[in-house]
Amino acid sequence: MTSASRPHVLIVDDEPHLCELLAFRLEHHGYRVSTELTGKGGIEALGRERVDAMIVDLRLEDTDGLTVLGEVQKRSPDVPVVILTAHGTIETAVEAMRRGAYGFLTKPFHDHDLLQKLTHAVESGKLRREVAGLRRIVGAESGEMRLLGTSDRIAAAREIISRVAPSDATVLLLGESGTGKELAARSLHDLSPRRGKPFVAVNCSALPAELLESELFGHVRGSFTGALRDKEGLFASAHGGTLLLDEIGDAPPPVQVKLLRVLQERRFTRVGSATEEDVDVRVVAATNRDLLAEVREGRFREDLFYRLHVVPIVMPKLRDRPEDIPLLAEVFLSRAAARHGLPEPQPSPEALKVLLAHPWPGNVRELANVMEGAVLLCRGQRLQPEDLSALLVPPARQLVDSRESQQSEVDVEEADVSAGAEPGSEAMSLAFGDPGAPLPPLRAARDAFERAYLVEVLRRSNGNVSAAAKLSGRNRTDLYDLLRKHGLSSASFKE
Repeated sequence: MTSASRPHVLIVDDEPHLCELLAFRLEHHGYRVSTELTGKGGIEALGRERVDAMIVDLRLEDTDGLTVLGEVQKRSPDVPVVILTAHGTIETAVEAMRRGAYGFLTKPFHDHDLLQKLTHAVESGKLRREVAGLRRIVGAESGEMRLLGTSDRIAAAREIISRVAPSDATVLLLGESGTGKELAARSLHDLSPRRGKPFVAVNCSALPAELLESELFGHVRGSFTGALRDKEGLFASAHGGTLLLDEIGDAPPPVQVKLLRVLQERRFTRVGSATEEDVDVRVVAATNRDLLAEVREGRFREDLFYRLHVVPIVMPKLRDRPEDIPLLAEVFLSRAAARHGLPEPQPSPEALKVLLAHPWPGNVRELANVMEGAVLLCRGQRLQPEDLSALLVPPARQLVDSRESQQSEVDVEEADVSAGAEPGSEAMSLAFGDPGAPLPPLRAARDAFERAYLVEVLRRSNGNVSAAAKLSGRNRTDLYDLLRKHGLSSASFKE
């Protein structure tokens, strides 16, 4: 490895002997090291050449480490900073992390802790630079834009977001689970004049009607059993900012009535109160349901639908923009490798073919989860198809065909059992496809089976979450959490 290719670490500490000792240790482990004895010198050195990570003492002769950290954040926000101090307290650590420090080490420290923290910091800096480069590639107008991709479909969604964001218009985000609706909502907020105010999100399917109403609008003391004190709702918390109503299609009728009122009048009433309160909130709603169908069937108010449907934005399915899959896969591999402190594997051409052929029912969220699993399971520097075999769940139709085929061959199954086949082989086949393939780690196997089970239970219930919850013996909220975890949309299974 040449000197220029080694990660460059800048140490800022007013103790010359410690600087020398740290430099010796880090150079021995393959780093290129520069040292400065003052905060001013560290900032100037940062401007002379590229730095991959910084180690900054909290107490310096001319300033303090948090001040240096602030300057680094302004000048080179992609450079991770590890704060080093002999005066470590919980309060100092929290403040350093709040201001953007990558990590915190207290003297005396072990070499292992330093090297591990620094390895992760360098990987994090690399990832930040890559993502910044991708943002330039995709033409994002703000450093906060998070919707990556070069396809026409995602570019069209970004273009609508950039045009609508400066206004206060209500936006309805439509699309399957995992397509990035919450990221789009955050982008609307970040590109708007409200970006300095709160962004608040609530999942309307995660709470019963009574609790959701209280969560959104707040309540007064004594308004119901357990209301021991006044509570401020999310509309009040988001005042001046943006409120995302995720899974709006699951909002119960009483909540729909109050939402219509607040959208029309910009006023609301807390549960148990007779006093109306003014609110200034930009509302963004999101759903993976066909709301017009819900209106026709009487489950969603027509007047509320049109109040929300001011600017609809359809988030594209990942299978409809396959040209974005290689770029997104590399980004997610980088993120997962940095998060777990592991080498970043590069996808082989064969692995990319597998990724491009997969239908991605869970969309971008599913791709991110698969890439995280791939980082953990990859056995070399190149990601191969066999590294993905336990992670890619077969499409729902294939699972159905497989199960129907198995059920129609009862005699064969009984013969297998009598010949010594392992109990539960059907479950193994459901999760992994080939029972003879190498076994993945238990956690990956459990996740793969859990996802396959959810696909099957949604198929049997025709996408009806209440029926699926009853069939699986889980409550509805838990089932929604599991579906989100695995990037599954119940709407995809409705006939």
